[in-house]
Amino acid sequence: MRVLLTGHQGYLGTVMAPVLAAAGHEVVGLDAGLFADCVLGPAPADPPGHRVDLRDVTAEHVAGVDAVVHLAALSNDPLGSLAPELTYDINHRASVRLARLARDAGVRRFLYASTCSVYGAAGGDELVGEDAPLRPVTPYAESKVRVEDDLHALADGDFSPVYLRNATAFGFSPRLRADIVLNNLVGHALLSGEVLVLSDGTPWRPLVHAEDIARAFTAALTAPREAVHDRAFNIGGEGNNVTVAEIAGQVAEAVEGSKVVITGETGADPRSYRVDFSRFRAAVPGFDCAWSVKRGALELADAYRAHGLGREAFERRFTRLAVLRASAEAGAVDDTLRRR
Repeated sequence: MRVLLTGHQGYLGTVMAPVLAAAGHEVVGLDAGLFADCVLGPAPADPPGHRVDLRDVTAEHVAGVDAVVHLAALSNDPLGSLAPELTYDINHRASVRLARLARDAGVRRFLYASTCSVYGAAGGDELVGEDAPLRPVTPYAESKVRVEDDLHALADGDFSPVYLRNATAFGFSPRLRADIVLNNLVGHALLSGEVLVLSDGTPWRPLVHAEDIARAFTAALTAPREAVHDRAFNIGGEGNNVTVAEIAGQVAEAVEGSKVVITGETGADPRSYRVDFSRFRAAVPGFDCAWSVKRGALELADAYRAHGLGREAFERRFTRLAVLRASAEAGAVDDTLRRR
């Protein structure tokens, strides 16, 4: 297929583009370029693409495309809270506009990167399936719920949206994100000797490696229409349902000489949920996640050492909120995006 991959210069898109290409697809990127230079190690080889803000996409960008894999967003909870209206404008309204343009252009499959954080305040130890109540607690998660609802209204006999609710991502990418839990804890352990946990460590976090996300999207792209049409799928594996304290313990094992420090200063995070991932395995037989938390922690530690991760880069260059704050105050975030 000819696949439009939005967010191809982001953390996940940089991993996904070569996976899609290796499966035989022609990949065309679309990205605003905000994090294009947030590279650790050798620069990745990007597919050809469009440098454009998601809000400025036109029919020309989706012409001749067979499928859209839509990753682009202002991504993570602190960034969403910094400028909520901007988050809704880009993540919700611009995403739905892209889907309408795609449908009108004859695109048949639209894979949407949603998130398990839509279950936000689920609580308890029971596994949460796709039909569970959605309880988002941040503008970022709320924007994902709104897009899923609006894509459902667009679905018809010719246009098949699919909602892939990714667990919290982890793992190395040439365009690193240091503001997601495992990536952050490994970096902090290497640079300070401490696996620093600011919460009380009790919240549940379902995790999934960036490469497993890429493999899941690739599988969903060519799955039978009746198996995925207008359906939501949790993406991850039950074995990676872990508490923050358990994640910290795995990191301490991976980073020799480090120790776990749980301060508890931020208390118990209301976002806590364990997730059932069986629906996707049933819809796409043969798919399963390959990466465990422990293996991912070892991979990250090796990559950080190999590429010389430094403290300043870790704290500023590879944290999405910091990237924006470095060049703009909250009221000027949109100016920063537009300049890119």
